[in-house]
Amino acid sequence: MSRTTDRRGGRRDATRVVVVDDSPFMRGLIGDLLTDAGVTVVGEAGDGTEALSVVAETRPDVVTMDVEMPGMGGLEAVERLMAETPTPVLMLSAHTAEGAEVTFEALERGAVDFFAKPGGEVSTGVSREADRLVEAVRSVADADLEAATRDWKPRSESRTDSPSDVDLERPLTAVIGASTGGPKAVERVLSALPMADCRVLVVQHMPEAFTTRFAERLDSASAYDVREATDGDRIGAGEALVAPGGRHMEVGSYRAGRLRVKLADCDAVDGDAPSVTPAVDVTMRSAVGAVSDPLVGVVLTGMGDDGSAGVRAMADAGARTVAQSEDTCVVYGMPKRAVGTGVIDSVCDLDDVAGAILGGGA
Repeated sequence: MSRTTDRRGGRRDATRVVVVDDSPFMRGLIGDLLTDAGVTVVGEAGDGTEALSVVAETRPDVVTMDVEMPGMGGLEAVERLMAETPTPVLMLSAHTAEGAEVTFEALERGAVDFFAKPGGEVSTGVSREADRLVEAVRSVADADLEAATRDWKPRSESRTDSPSDVDLERPLTAVIGASTGGPKAVERVLSALPMADCRVLVVQHMPEAFTTRFAERLDSASAYDVREATDGDRIGAGEALVAPGGRHMEVGSYRAGRLRVKLADCDAVDGDAPSVTPAVDVTMRSAVGAVSDPLVGVVLTGMGDDGSAGVRAMADAGARTVAQSEDTCVVYGMPKRAVGTGVIDSVCDLDDVAGAILGGGA
C-alpha cells in the first residue's frame, strides 16, 4: 500500500526520497539506511501505480525504483513518471545478467542511474553496501534531468550507417571514462566515432554482471568491435575494450599499434588505492607508461573526481585531453574536476566529443 511518511529526521536541505519496492521489508530496510545517513524518506510505494501517486503528492528529489514488481513494474513506472511528474530515478536491480538487461532498458526510458543489489533481494547485501547506496541517491538527486532524458539515441542504427572512415597520421589510443549518466553518453560517443587507426579503452563505473551487457550494447551501436576486457586481451585499430566490473584495466604493453591489457584487483594497483573499481585514473596512468603513439584522454559525465589525476598524467606526457561540457552532462562532477586541473585541451558538448577524439591526429 502506498503512503507518505514522516521520516524527516534529516536537515531541512536534506535529499528527499520516495522508496518504491514490492517488499515491505525491503522498503523498510532501504528507508532506514537512507534515514540513518541523513536522507529524508517522504514516501513509499509497493508498485508503479502507487509510486505515481506518491511522487505526485510529495514531489521528492529522487525516487528509488525496484525493477521487478507486480502490477505496474519499474520500467513502465519510469516511463510514466518522466511523462507525468519528471523526477530523477535510481533503479534498484538484481546483480544478474537479466537484471542488467532490464536496467539498461530503464536507462533508455529515463532513469538516471542504477544500484545493483548484491545477490538480488538479499537484504544483508544491501546493508553492506549502505554507503554506496546513499552516494548513488545523492548523485541522482543532483542530476540534470533534462540531460538525462534528452534523446541521446545512437546516431547510427547499424554498422552500415556508421560515420565515414578517417585517416590518421599515426595510430591513436583513446581512454574514455564515465560514471553517472555514462552508459548513454559513451554509447553516443562510440556510435559517432568514425572508423580509424584508433583503439579505445572504456572505463565506466559499473558493477560486475553489467559490463558484459554494456560492451555488447556498444558493439551493436558502434563501427568498432567492442568487447569486455579479459586479462591479457590484445586490441588494434578499430577495436575497443570495456573494463569489467570489479577489476581495474591497465595497459600492460604496446607494440606496433597493438596494445595488451591486464586486469588487476584494487590491492594490486600501485600507488594510492582508488575509491572506485574500475577506475579511470588507473587506466589512464598505465596508458601513459606503455603507449608510445598518440594518446587522448576523455572524461564524460559522472560524480566524483576519478579521471582528474589520469588526465593530468596524460597531459604531462603530451597527450590530448577532452572533457564533456556542463550543459550536456547528467552530473557535472568528473568533468568539472578534470577541467579544474587546468590541463584539459577541449571542453565539448557530447555530440562533439567523437570529433575531438580524432581531431588531433587526422
